[in-house]
Amino acid sequence: MKIVIDQNISHRLISYIFQYFVNVEHVKTLGWLNDSDHKIFKKAKQNGFDAILTLDEDFENILLQFGVPPKVIRLRITNSTTQQIAVIIIENIEIIASFLQDVESELLEIYAPTH
Repeated sequence: MKIVIDQNISHRLISYIFQYFVNVEHVKTLGWLNDSDHKIFKKAKQNGFDAILTLDEDFENILLQFGVPPKVIRLRITNSTTQQIAVIIIENIEIIASFLQDVESELLEIYAPTH
């Protein structure tokens, strides 16, 4: 599954999760860093990404407007380090994998305890 990480999450996350997601990229490495959320969504769709990983609630509205793909994985967390985000992703890996394979699911919200 191809996943793109939004600009509100550090590109350094890839080094923590690449072994779980073979094809994961960040908007920074794709040259989309300064693009609006709408443009990121459209480019993700055009480039065959299955999901966008984000902290941003705007993608929920964009998803409703344009539909899947890509799906949206939204982390509902407070200020966290990249390493803490990686732990949250890894702890929820089975849920994420199931979500990505489910043809009817469009939005996954992952809540994490506040620190």
